[in-house]
Amino acid sequence: MNMLMLPRQFLRCALPAALALALSACAVGPDYHRPDVPLGNAYKEAQGWKPAQPADTALRADWWRDYQDPVLDGLMQALLVHNADLAQAEAQYRQAQALLKAARAGFFPTVGANVSASHSGSSGGSDSASSHGTQSSLTGSVSWEPDLWGKVRRSVESSRAGAQASAADMASTRLSLESTLAQTYFNLRALDAEQRLYAKTLQAYQRSLDITQNRYQSGVAGQADVESARAQLENAHTDALALEWQRAQYEHALAVLTGQPPSAFALAASSGIGKLPEIPVGLPSQLLERRPDVAAAERRTAEANAQIGVAEAAWFPDLTLSAEGGLSSGRWAFWLAAPTRFWSLGPALAMTLFDGGARQANIEQARAAYDAQAAAYRSTVLGALQEVENYLVQLRVMAREQQTQDRALAASRNSLRLTENQYAAGLIDYLSVAQVETTALSTERAALSLQAQRLVASVQLTAALGGGWQAPPAEGQPASTAGQPASVAGQAAPAAGQPVPAVLQPASK
Repeated sequence: MNMLMLPRQFLRCALPAALALALSACAVGPDYHRPDVPLGNAYKEAQGWKPAQPADTALRADWWRDYQDPVLDGLMQALLVHNADLAQAEAQYRQAQALLKAARAGFFPTVGANVSASHSGSSGGSDSASSHGTQSSLTGSVSWEPDLWGKVRRSVESSRAGAQASAADMASTRLSLESTLAQTYFNLRALDAEQRLYAKTLQAYQRSLDITQNRYQSGVAGQADVESARAQLENAHTDALALEWQRAQYEHALAVLTGQPPSAFALAASSGIGKLPEIPVGLPSQLLERRPDVAAAERRTAEANAQIGVAEAAWFPDLTLSAEGGLSSGRWAFWLAAPTRFWSLGPALAMTLFDGGARQANIEQARAAYDAQAAAYRSTVLGALQEVENYLVQLRVMAREQQTQDRALAASRNSLRLTENQYAAGLIDYLSVAQVETTALSTERAALSLQAQRLVASVQLTAALGGGWQAPPAEGQPASTAGQPASVAGQAAPAAGQPVPAVLQPASK
């Protein structure tokens, strides 16, 4: 700009020198390497699961659509749009992005301008002459601190990792909310099924009471049989009423998850609980980039590692290149003619010589913070592996439980039918019938509960596997294309013609 009257020869020498210093600078502090965690080559509890076809089948981001329930699909869409916790996580991610932009600003010079005007005067007393003057100035300045030791670069590296961790936190919040909504929905549908069961049961108990009263009036049954039938009916009424408030609470939870007041939300009863989908299970190493909480912990480890470099850079001097120039005059009108021009240019080197050990303490604190975050990352990975193993064995054993439960259910229904025939023929008293009916009801409820538990466990396994989320590639690396497996942590994606890691699905349901 015109007001900065800088010598051209100095500019031609100073700017290339400063650029060379910046380009040749090295960043202090350790370079980041992801902490090693023992993962294993396969899941221990994957027995009974077979490789899925095709081999590259993987969870989708909209994993809930595999349950083939339009009502659940609509609730998920409402959650993604209106949930307050998800909106909070998104705002925190935007905050982390803004911090990254602020850190990157350290690479650029600071340009400023200043306009000032002052009027001054002096007087020596009654016999002395007084003087008055006006001074006006217009000043422009440029200041730049070359990143000689990598302090700014490490700060940007730290902020970038923090932003990536915040993005993973947002994905983790979303997955947790989706999982909670799906589990709540299936528990509510299980209560719908129980209410239908109790409606039929109450009708049957009422018929039994009517038959017993008729038999009592005919002198065939005793008063004890009538009271047993009535007690059984009222107990069933009590249990059926308890289902109402339990269902209402699940409905209220769904309302809050979808961003609605409970008073404005209602969900009609359904005729089914849900369909258990096939869940692809990949390799343990895939959890490192398919679990958002694991990715967040890893990025925070990288963030803590970069802070070590920021702390170590405090031991080195700061070089500041500054230039200033402007116009100065005693009157504004003089600027149109011949104002006074001034400029200054020069480097400044500043370094702390003694701080009582504060810098060393900051480095030790940064290293300890990294060690703590690395340990937290390893703990998160191992916890993720544990969750997958737990839900794998739970679903595998539940599939076997379902087989035995189905046999028990068929036997209880046959027993009830035979007992009712015996009672109608007058061969047994009603107490025997009541016991068999109670057992049959308990078996029916256990079968419904097991079906709901399998659905809930499938949702939990899906969430433990990352719910179809995948960590974005590092800067400078292309994202994996559709139909091609993304690189697994510590491994490269298979080349063309090589087999991809097999995923697993339950062998039987």
